[in-house]
Amino acid sequence: MTDHTGADPDAHTSTERTNCPSGEPLPEWAVECLSRLFSALGDPTRLKILRTLADSEDGVSVGHLAERAGLSASAISHQLRLLNDRNLVSARRAGRVVFYSIADDHVRTLIATGLEHAMEDCPNRPRE
Repeated sequence: MTDHTGADPDAHTSTERTNCPSGEPLPEWAVECLSRLFSALGDPTRLKILRTLADSEDGVSVGHLAERAGLSASAISHQLRLLNDRNLVSARRAGRVVFYSIADDHVRTLIATGLEHAMEDCPNRPRE
C-alpha cells in the first residue's frame, strides 16, 4: 500500500534503518530485531562459536567448532541454526562439509566491542 505521494509507508529508508534521532522512540521493528540479536548473544556457547568464527577468515566446520567448544556436533548445529536465523553467521558448502563464518563486519565489531568491555569492566573479572 502506498500513501498519497506514492511511497510505501512500510518501507524503511537507509537513514531510518541506521539512525534514530536521540530521544526519539525506536521503531517497533527495530526493537524486535535488537532484542533477538541480544538474546542470541546472551548464550555462552553461542558467544564461544562467534568468537571462534570471528578469529577465522576462511570459515570453520561444525566438527572444529564442536571440538573447540567441547560439545557434540549436533549441539553446535542447533546453535548455528539459531545464529543463522538471526543473520549473525553465514554458511558455504565445500563438498560434504559446511563452513560457517561471521555474517558481516557488524557482527565482528559487536563481538570485539563486547569482549573489550567485558575484559575492562566485568565485576567478575579476577584481580591479580
